[in-house]
Parts: sequence; C-alpha cells; structure tokens
Amino acid sequence: MVTMTVEISDSRLTNSLADGCGEILKGVRNGGLLRGLALGDAGDEAAQEWIARVLEQHRPKDGVLSEEAADDLSRLKKDRVWIIDPLDGTKEFATGRQDWAVHIALVENGTPIHAAVGMPDMGVTFKSSDVRAVTGPLSKKFVVSRNRPPKVADYVAEKMGFETVGAGSAGAKAIHVLLGDYDAYIHAGGQYEWDQAAPVGVALAAGLHCSRLDGSPIKFNNEDTFIPDLLICRPELADEILEHAAAYAEANGGY
Repeated sequence: MVTMTVEISDSRLTNSLADGCGEILKGVRNGGLLRGLALGDAGDEAAQEWIARVLEQHRPKDGVLSEEAADDLSRLKKDRVWIIDPLDGTKEFATGRQDWAVHIALVENGTPIHAAVGMPDMGVTFKSSDVRAVTGPLSKKFVVSRNRPPKVADYVAEKMGFETVGAGSAGAKAIHVLLGDYDAYIHAGGQYEWDQAAPVGVALAAGLHCSRLDGSPIKFNNEDTFIPDLLICRPELADEILEHAAAYAEANGGY
C-alpha cells in the first residue's frame, strides 16, 4: 500500500504538532480514569507516540530529540532536528494545574527556526511564526522555578528592587514573560534541551533576550543535552540582569 503524504510547511507542521499534542493530552486527562503519576505517564506516552508517527510520515529525514524517546545520536550529523517535550510540567498536568505546556521546536544548525509552545488549558498556542512580546510598564517581578527557585534570581531581584514568583513549566514561565506578567525568567540548576528549545525559539521570535546567565548564546542539538542555566527577559533589562548575575557567580563560585 502506498501512503500519500500531503506537503506541509515547517511552520504549519510545528504549530499543528503543538495543537494536536495538546488535544491528546487533554483527552487523556479529561477521561477521568487516571490520577497522579499514572496520568502523567499516560499523557507523555500517548503524545510521544503520535508525534513520532507524524514526523516519521512528514519529515523522515530529520533528526529528533525528545524527552520521551531514546536519544538517537545520528541527529548530531543532521542540520535539521526536532527538539520536543510532549508534556513539560508533568506534575502540574497530573495535579490539575494550568501551568503545563507542549514544546515543539525545529532547530537548524543549532538555532530554532520554528517553535511553538502550546498552553492547552489556556486554549492557545504561542508560535514563532506569529508572536510579539507585550511592552509597557514593568511588572517588577521575575518568574522562577516553583520547585527549585535559584538563589541567583533572589540576588538579582534584590539588587534591582524586584520580587520573584514561582511557576511550573519552563514553557509557561517563558510565556508569562512574553505576556508581560513578569519581566524575566531566570533559571539555574540545570535543564535539558527539550525544556528550552521551544520557549527560546518563541521568545526570540517575539523580540525577547535569550541567553545563558553568562550572556553566551544557547546552541541546541549537542551530544550532551544538559544546559546549566537560562535567562529570558525584556531586552532593556538584559545588561543589568547579566551584570548582577556575574557578580553573584564571582562571589559564590557559580550560579
């Protein structure tokens, strides 16, 4: 049997993957038959299986890096790699919170060229193809990990007269900055490429500053997928935040 595949652009495929994945996850949860860890695992598995089948049909030559699949290192020889977290914020998803997200990014030569962060409980997907950050008065707040708030963020906030607020998914935190709810997302203590690729891709497209806490750019599709830290912020605050972060690192031997 011959399978006919409709031509679809990279941008549309990215957005459709995020939208479809969100619908699958809501369906798994709204069935009401699973709770806790079992619910999170079922959501992860169902979404990953669907994404893998879609990419196999529509982009069979591209590499893939996903939190929920074994790492095929042949991706390192490919210019184009899909970096995916089908469910970022599993704990939030499983406990009925809204701050979980779907991360889909297409990276070319280490840089996201298309990205989408789905916020299914908000009913919206934020897409690099059509996104713009909110401008206007500062909130005077930084968003940080709800489970692992970094001390460097508290230090920078104190120096600048800001406060820190905890939230769940990395994607949700990046979107809060984009929407103007917070002025920066500061993270230290480590994440992985699938945590950051889509949020960074969307944030960059929206005109936000994205970098490591030492100011260096973030490159994706590395053999070691661990990324120690992250800054996403309004561009006018980047220099001051990085200056204070550097002072903290010098005084404490790191972030």
